[in-house]
Amino acid sequence: MGFLSKLFGFGPKVDLGQLINDGAVILDVRTPGEYAGGHIKGSINIPVDQLKSKMATLKKDKVIITCCASGMRSASARGMLKASGFAEVHNGGSWMNLRKYKA
Repeated sequence: MGFLSKLFGFGPKVDLGQLINDGAVILDVRTPGEYAGGHIKGSINIPVDQLKSKMATLKKDKVIITCCASGMRSASARGMLKASGFAEVHNGGSWMNLRKYKA
C-alpha cells in the first residue's frame, strides 16, 4: 500500500454498509454549522479540531467510520483515532456518500 493510501485510510476495501448495519459509529467531523445543514441520522458530530479533547466520549472497541464534506478531515480524524489506540477506524469520506447506507 502506498504512502498516500495509508495516510488517507484507503486500504483494502471494506463493506461500509455492512459495518454500519453491524452497529458501527458514524463520526462526522465537520463543524456544527455544516452538521446542522444536513447529516446522517444517528451520527455523532465532533469537529476535527475538537476531537483530541472529546476522544474520551468514544469507545475504543467500537468500529468507527469517520466522515466530513470531502474526505480530507475524516482522513485526519482517522489518523488521530488510530494513533490514540482505537482498534478499527475507517475513513468513510464524504457524509453524502455514506447516506446511502443509512435510511
